[in-house]
Amino acid sequence: MNRLKQIQHNKRKTVVIVTGFILFVLFVGAALTYSLYGEIFTGLLMALVIGGGYSAMMIFSSTNVVMRMNHAQEITERSQNIQLWEMVDNMAMVARIEKPRLFIIKDNSPNAFATGTSPKNGAVAVTTGLLDHLNHDELEGVIAHEVAHIKNYDIRLSTIAVALVSAVAILSDLGMRMMFFSRGGGNNKQHPFVLILALALVILSPLIAVLIQMAISRNREYLADASAAELTRNPEALASALQKITGVDTPVREASSSSASLYFADPLKKKVSGLFSTHPDPTERIERLMNM
Repeated sequence: MNRLKQIQHNKRKTVVIVTGFILFVLFVGAALTYSLYGEIFTGLLMALVIGGGYSAMMIFSSTNVVMRMNHAQEITERSQNIQLWEMVDNMAMVARIEKPRLFIIKDNSPNAFATGTSPKNGAVAVTTGLLDHLNHDELEGVIAHEVAHIKNYDIRLSTIAVALVSAVAILSDLGMRMMFFSRGGGNNKQHPFVLILALALVILSPLIAVLIQMAISRNREYLADASAAELTRNPEALASALQKITGVDTPVREASSSSASLYFADPLKKKVSGLFSTHPDPTERIERLMNM
């Protein structure tokens, strides 16, 4: 599969996943009020208000909050790191976006991440370990990957995913509390089988929501890899960088667990694979890059 086809494939897959996530949140709201009162419209409205409210709040949160969580220090002048400054500037120019703000995290483990809700307010952070471990082409590949996240609005998508997970957690907790304090509650309109499914959905929804969020994160990594290869015309360098970064067992000690999914590779080094991983299998990522 060539780069353009890979990008289009991942975009379509992401649309499907995100659409499914939004519908899932609505289903949880509907299941909540159906299990209690035998109707779904109040639950749908609750889900819309809570999900929409949290999404808006998260989107307008400051990039500075994420950077503070990861103890990142902003580079405001070219002279502070000429190579990194020019590399970010060049990749932004190739991607046709505004130059992102640049941050450095003093940590020996090589990694990087991007944040910002649009290409107009993007930011890229790299660890000092990344600068020490990678050569010029490999570093350029990682920077291109992070710039691609900004160009593709991945961070906004990740932010919305976090908000939807929070909304599901609130709905589930609300449902459990209402069931606990309810004295019968229902009005005998519930079908027994549908009621059991609704109750199961309310109880299991937080876990399912996290799994969907992880699926979104993994898919966006594939898309950013393909986009970075398109920007640099050098997928082999990005594959080499990924191999070096994932080959280091030392976690990023300055990384916040709540922002782990933003990083180029798992900063916590949990070595979790499959459904419970925030990042795709590095071997699969490397194989896709080498086949471009």
